[in-house]
Amino acid sequence: MTSINFDYHPQFFTATILEWKPLLKEDTFKDIIVKSLLFLKNEGSIVVYGFVIMPNHIHLIWQIQDGFKQEMIQNRLLKFTAQQIKFRLLDTHDTQISQFLVKAKDRQYQFWKRNALSVDLWSQTVFEQKLDYIHNNPLQHKWQLAQYPEDYKYSSARFYETGIDEFGLLTHYAG
Repeated sequence: MTSINFDYHPQFFTATILEWKPLLKEDTFKDIIVKSLLFLKNEGSIVVYGFVIMPNHIHLIWQIQDGFKQEMIQNRLLKFTAQQIKFRLLDTHDTQISQFLVKAKDRQYQFWKRNALSVDLWSQTVFEQKLDYIHNNPLQHKWQLAQYPEDYKYSSARFYETGIDEFGLLTHYAG
C-alpha cells in the first residue's frame, strides 16, 4: 500500500529563470504562469495565497492540497510553463530562445533553474513576512516596477488592498 504525503501548511515557493535572464519581462510569459496556476487551482491541487511574477523569477505562497505531492505539483508547473514559453518563442521566431539552448540528455532548452526553493511557513508571522516581501519585491530599487505594491499588475498585492481578484486565482489567507 502506498502512503500519500499530505501537505497541510502553506509554502513559500521561488523559481528562477536560468541564469537570471529577464525572460518574464513580457506580459505574454507572465500570463502563461498565471494560466498555469489557475489550471492547478481549478483542478484542486493548490490554493494560492500570494504571488508576484518578476522579470526573472516568481514567488508564490501556496498550499498543496490533500492527495497531491509537492514535488509533482512544482514539476508540473515548471515543466508546463517551460513548454508554453518554448512554443511561444518558436512560434514568434523570437531570437532569445537561443539563450536557453542546453546540452542535456533530457531536453534541448531549459528555462527554469533547477532546484526551485520551497520553504514551509509554520507561523502566521512568517507567512505575513513572506507575503509583505512578495508584495514589495516590484518596488525594490533594482526593479522599480511600481510606486506602490498594488500598482504592479502581476502580484497579489492589489487583491489584498481591494479584495478584487482580477486573475480568479487567489484565496485570502485570513479566510
